[in-house]
Order: sequence, then structure tokens, then C-alpha cells
Amino acid sequence: MEFSELIRSPYVESVTLRILPEVSGLRGRLCITGHHMIISAHSRDQGARAAEVWILHMAVDATERRLYPAGNGGSLIVKCKDLKLYILDITGQLDFNNVASSVEKLSHIADVYNFYPFFYRPIFEILEDGWIMFPLESEYTKWTSAGSDWRVSHVNRKFEVCDSYPTVVVVPKGVTDAVLQASANFREGKRFPVLSYLHDNKAAMMRCGQPLVGPNNRRSRDDEQLLLSSIKNGKRAFIFETRSIVSAGSAKNRGGGYELEIYYSQWKRIHHPLERWTNLHESLTKLTDACADRNQSVDKWLSRLEGSGWLNTVSETLHAACVVAQCLHNESATVLVHGAEGLDMTLCITSLVQIILDPDTRTIRGLEALLEREWLQAGHPFASRCSRSGFGTRLTKLEAPTFLLFLDCVRQLHNQYTCSFQFTPAFLKFIFENVCASEYGTFLCNNARERQQHQVDKKTVSLWSYVNHPRILVTFLNPVYDPNQGCLWPSIAPMSLILWRELFLHSFQDISAEIEEWNVAIAAKARDDELREKVIRLRKEMLALEQELASHGISSPELAEEFRKISVEQAGL
Repeated sequence: MEFSELIRSPYVESVTLRILPEVSGLRGRLCITGHHMIISAHSRDQGARAAEVWILHMAVDATERRLYPAGNGGSLIVKCKDLKLYILDITGQLDFNNVASSVEKLSHIADVYNFYPFFYRPIFEILEDGWIMFPLESEYTKWTSAGSDWRVSHVNRKFEVCDSYPTVVVVPKGVTDAVLQASANFREGKRFPVLSYLHDNKAAMMRCGQPLVGPNNRRSRDDEQLLLSSIKNGKRAFIFETRSIVSAGSAKNRGGGYELEIYYSQWKRIHHPLERWTNLHESLTKLTDACADRNQSVDKWLSRLEGSGWLNTVSETLHAACVVAQCLHNESATVLVHGAEGLDMTLCITSLVQIILDPDTRTIRGLEALLEREWLQAGHPFASRCSRSGFGTRLTKLEAPTFLLFLDCVRQLHNQYTCSFQFTPAFLKFIFENVCASEYGTFLCNNARERQQHQVDKKTVSLWSYVNHPRILVTFLNPVYDPNQGCLWPSIAPMSLILWRELFLHSFQDISAEIEEWNVAIAAKARDDELREKVIRLRKEMLALEQELASHGISSPELAEEFRKISVEQAGL
């Protein structure tokens, strides 16, 4: 397929672009390429507005056509997956129809090789290759070192056992690869139990797919052995189910089910029903619609916010993560987390547990490593789940904002423990935007096997290469960061949870005040760092002068005090 076949009007003059919530627009020339809409201003004297705006076709979630009454063009409303809204005012019916048709077709291209990351060439110097920044075996070293009860297994090295698992997994040391293969045949999607996190007290958190018990109550002695090997002597063990008892029971009729107590007697099952990923898209759509309505009353807004169920799902998800974290931290118990497939809410919980318990995951590199382990390598199907967002209609029934739910939960933790995170909320928003559409290949495809098949690591640039460039990294640093080695136990009370305004209201309300608050804090931190460096430099100079005086036999407390006063005055303190 040639992109030119889909572009009927590559250039359109006198187009006005409005970026909501702003009323004024950018008037200029529209250029449509195979991957972008580019709006260039006729002149560069349009106030503080950018002279050029680039919009990726991959970012488009839906479009809406509003024709002018006279039939001479119209407004094309471009609704993006990252919840941004753009309005293109185009005169001329032919140009309007051509642009709308091109955008609709170019935003629905299915061939991954035609996606922009395969064409992008970086305009920055790559100092670190993000594709090799977090190798799994190195990440797992802290859990499998000498004396550990866990080992690295390469049973899935060619993706022959489980196509959604990585080539390297961590399992109990006493379990053979043959046992792992047998266990995989007893688990949904062949997702046998693997280590997700090992706490400081050696309590283990594992994850997997549901057991294929079925209506005849099948069992797998190898699966039972695998789980038994993960329990520390004399310690408690829990199976944390993200489904209700009824839902898990009904799954037996479809070939799934839950671990039967008679065969897993050392495990206590905890049912903590969470919203199914299949329902999350509708919840996000309701929330987006509520945010977009500017004419509703306060009562109506609050009613629609509650009716969307989004914040309730955030609350329940955080609650579930806290329960698992408490089992690990307070009871030193082994915990196995699963729902049905183990691709969505399971990963959401295991990731949040680590952010609650592990201070390293609250740094920029730590969060990147977590996303690699628990989402990208663990098989979350980003391509399927993120093909539609809050504005789009589900096409395949596989779309779901599970990863956005996770980011929102992290945002809630950040709001309650702002000083405990090295990064700002803008970093979370930036990650979401790049999941929706990006010039980088990090979030392409559905799992590690697909990314390997498409040679994504060789043919595209990693997002982490960009983020960890010093010039970019500094823009995401939290100016009030104070490393906290303790656990973060969030409040899930309704009054403690907030709507993520910078994300959900970005195109509907002016959030410049929130952005300015962070800018002020960043500027204050920069000034503080500058003054501290100045004080250190002056102290060194004062010490050198005192030593020089001492070498000439001059020692005066009064003179030393005078030097101190001068140093303080020069530092501007």
C-alpha cells in the first residue's frame, strides 16, 4: 500500500486549527503526509502560539464532521486517543471531504510496518540504547543470587511454551523445566506461575493465568508441585483472585475455574472482585463524555462522574493492591495473583504492589524497569487494548484502558505522597501519550514475541533512549523529591481520590494554573540548587584564605567571622 493512495488533498490553504480549550486558532496551511497532519502558520507573528503543529494519524481515536450551513466546507473535529481535541476549520467542500476521508483512513492502518516508528529517525543523540537498558536476567539478579530459593529459567527461550511470556522467567529453584511445561498446559494461555516480585523479607508474589479446571474438576500435580515449592517453610500462602466467587465458579463451565482447596490445601483463596477489563472502555467513555460537557450543572457533573464508575474502579484497584502488599509486608506470606487470562488486572495489581513496597520503582528508571518487566515483557497486549480510547467505538472488543487505569492509580499515590516520587505527574501523562501514539517503538505489538518477529528493537528507537537523555530527563524530575524508603499506604476514601485533571480535562478546561504551580516549584528548586552550590564554593574559598593566612602566621577568630559574613552576603542569603 502506498500512502499517496489515501491522500487526496496533500495541501490545503487557509485552514484554521483550534486546540481546545483555547478559542483562538492557528491559521495556515495544512499538509497531510503518510503519518502526520502538519499545520503551518502563514506568519510567525501569531502571538505566543506555535508556528507549526504536528498531529500523528496514529493518535486519532475518532473524527466528527460538522458541515457549514452553506455547504462550503466545515469543521473536522479530531478526537485523539490521549484525550486531546483539535478542530480543523476548512473552507471548500471538496478539500473538506478529502481531508476528512484521508485522516479517517490513515488513522486506521493495520500493518505495523507502516506505523511511524519504523520511519522515524531520531533528532537527538542516543546516549543510552533503551532496548538494552533493562535486560531481564540482570533485573532478576537481585532475586536469584546465591542462596536464593529462586532461579532463572529459559524454558520459554523460543516462546514455545507461552507466546505471551518473555524468554526468561523466574521460578522456584526446586522445580524443573518439565514441571513448568506441564503446569503451562493447565493454565489459561499457558501462563504458568512465575515470580513477579520478591520483597525484602523474602515474601514472594507470583502471577499466572487461571487454572483450566473445567466442569470435571481437572487437576495438575505438576502445577500443585510448582506452587508448593514457592511457599517458605511454615509461612502462610494466599491465592488472590481478581474475580468474584460467582465469576470464578462460572468460569469452570467454560473450561477455566479456580484452584480447588482439596489439591491446594496450603493456600487460602481471597476473592477481591475487580472491574473486568471488558467493561473498562465503557467506563472511560462515560467519563470522557462527562468531562466534555461544559454546559452541565454541578449536580449533573458529579452524578455523571460517579456514574462513569472510573474513580470507583481506581479505588477498588488500589484497595486490592494494598491487600496483597499487606500479605507480603506484614505476614511475609507468598501470594499468587490471577484473574482469568492474567493479562490485565493481574498485571495492574502486581505493578501497584511493587510501587507501594519498593522505593526503586518510584524513580524514573525504576518505573521504566517496572513497565518493562510487568507490562511489556509480561505480555500485556498494548496493540489490542490501546487501539481505541475514550472517544472511539470498540471495533474488536479487545480494547480496554487497563494501562491507563494503572497510571491513574500511580497518579493517586503521587498525589498523596508527592515527595516520594522522583518524577512529576507530567511523566505519567507523557507515558500515556506515547502508549496511544508515538515515534518510538516501545509500546508496539502485543507481546515480546511479536516485537521480536517484527524486529522492533532493531528497526525503531526506544522511548527510554529519549526519556533518559539528560536534556529530556531533567524536565520530568520532581523538584520536591525526597527518597522515602518506607511503604506507601494510600487512602482510598472518596475524599482522598482526585480526578486526573491534567489528563482528563486537558481539552475542556484551562489547567495552566496546575502547570504553573509545577513550573514555580521547579524554578524554586533550581534557585535553591544554585544557591547551595554558591555557598559551597564560597566556603571552599574562605577555607583557602584561612589556610593562606595561617601559613603567614596570622590567625584571627574575628577575621574568620568577617570572612563568614562576607560569604553569606555574597551568597545572597
